[in-house]
Amino acid sequence: MTQHREALRRETYRHGDLRQALLAAGLELARGGGPDAVVLREATRRVGVSPNAAYRHFADRLTLLTSVSNTALGLVADSISAEVDAVKPSSDPVVDAKSRLRAVGRGYLRFAREEPGLFRTAFSVPDDLSNSASPSKAGSSGLTPFQVLTMALDGLESVGALPADRRPGTELLAWSAVHGLGMLVIDGPLRGLTDEMIDGTTVRLLDMVERGI
Repeated sequence: MTQHREALRRETYRHGDLRQALLAAGLELARGGGPDAVVLREATRRVGVSPNAAYRHFADRLTLLTSVSNTALGLVADSISAEVDAVKPSSDPVVDAKSRLRAVGRGYLRFAREEPGLFRTAFSVPDDLSNSASPSKAGSSGLTPFQVLTMALDGLESVGALPADRRPGTELLAWSAVHGLGMLVIDGPLRGLTDEMIDGTTVRLLDMVERGI
């Protein structure tokens, strides 16, 4: 029976699912150990195929790591979008716009705290802003983390809560502040803070971002 299941699995891989299976294995490796744990040979071992079979889909470790990183970014976007979607509208459009911006930060930091391995991996491959809207980095909504942040900031501008002359570059300021806290919490000297302390620091940081932009 075991041999029969293995034969069926290999037959399925030959019909195009091997890439997805390797990517799933890479994500689990990243979840457990961050980007350094994403090794092509280990992914093939977990899937149950030879390394040679994997090379048709991922030429080397960097190719697999890049795909895992992009997928992790999509999961960051999903976390952010879920937080934004949970914002209950009020009768004040300014309050709503500010609430959505704060939700972006909360969703970002929630992912960092709940999935530190994937969070590290999401930003482990050198890249620049020219690819910040790449579909390969998008979540289930079709938006990347950078795009969700941009939409929240555009919303602030549209209701007059962010002056047009201050709008350019605000993504970089907000992103840098929130990402910095995330990294300090999972890899830096803030690792020892209690959840209550991190929650309080998050609120104050988002206050600072809101006032600073």
